[in-house]
Amino acid sequence: MFKQYKGLWILLATALALFVAVSFMDEAPTLFGHQMKQAKFAEVLTAEPEPEPAAVDTAKQAAEAARKAAEPDTMPKTILLIGDSMLDGLSPRMSAYAQFNGHKLYSVIWYSSTTEVWGTRDKLRHYIGTLKPDYIFISLGGNELFVKDIKEKRAKYVDNILKDIGNIPFIWIGPPNWKPDTGINDLVCSKVGNGRFFLSKDLTFERKKDGAHPTNASAAVWLDSVMRWMPGHAEHPIKMNVPPADMKARPERIFIHQPSEI
Repeated sequence: MFKQYKGLWILLATALALFVAVSFMDEAPTLFGHQMKQAKFAEVLTAEPEPEPAAVDTAKQAAEAARKAAEPDTMPKTILLIGDSMLDGLSPRMSAYAQFNGHKLYSVIWYSSTTEVWGTRDKLRHYIGTLKPDYIFISLGGNELFVKDIKEKRAKYVDNILKDIGNIPFIWIGPPNWKPDTGINDLVCSKVGNGRFFLSKDLTFERKKDGAHPTNASAAVWLDSVMRWMPGHAEHPIKMNVPPADMKARPERIFIHQPSEI
C-alpha cells in the first residue's frame, strides 16, 4: 500500500521541508512572481517562554532589594565603637567620620580585652541599653592572635557578643595581624558573615615601638580602608564620606576600662 502512495508521501514530505525552511528565513521568498507568506513556525520554536507573572514580580523585588542594599543609609546614627587598645588609633579617625557625616559617636576602650572578656561580662549590654546605638563597630581579636584551639575556646564568647548586639547593624573590624594568627579571623568571619566583617590582616601597617599597634597615622589609613570597603560589601552600609585627613574630632564621650577589671 505504501508503494501505491509513495509519490504522495514524497510530495508531502517535500512540502513540509519547504515550509519549515521558509519559516526560518529572514525574508519570505518569491515563487512564480508571488511572494510567499512566512509562517510563524520558527518563532514558536525559538521564542523564549513568557515568564510567569509571579516570577516577574519576584525578580523585580529581588532586584529592588539588591539596589536598596547597595545604597548607604544616609540618616544620622548614634554609633558605638567598642574594643581593645586598638581603639587608641581608630577612635580619633572614627570621630572625624562621625562628625563629618552627622553621626554621634561613643567609644568604649577596654584595654587588654578579648572576645572572652566581652562575652562573659555585661558591659556591652549595659552600653547598648544606656546609649541606644543605631550602629556598632567592634575591634577585637588582637589579643587572641595566638590562642591555641581558638575555635573551641572562643566560639561561645563570640556568640554571646552577637546575642548582646541582637538586631543592631554592626561591622567587626578584624585585628591588624603582625604575625599569622591561629584562627581568630576565620572564627569571627564564620560567625558574623562577610558582610559584617572587615579582614585587616593583609593590610600593610606602620607600627609603634611595640611592633603590634599601628601608629596613629597608619590607624587612620586603616579606618579609611574600612570605610571604602563598606558601601560595596557591608550588609548595612551607612553614610561615611571621607573627612579631610587633618580633621580633628572627639567622640561624644570615651569610656575607658582597665585590665584590672577583667
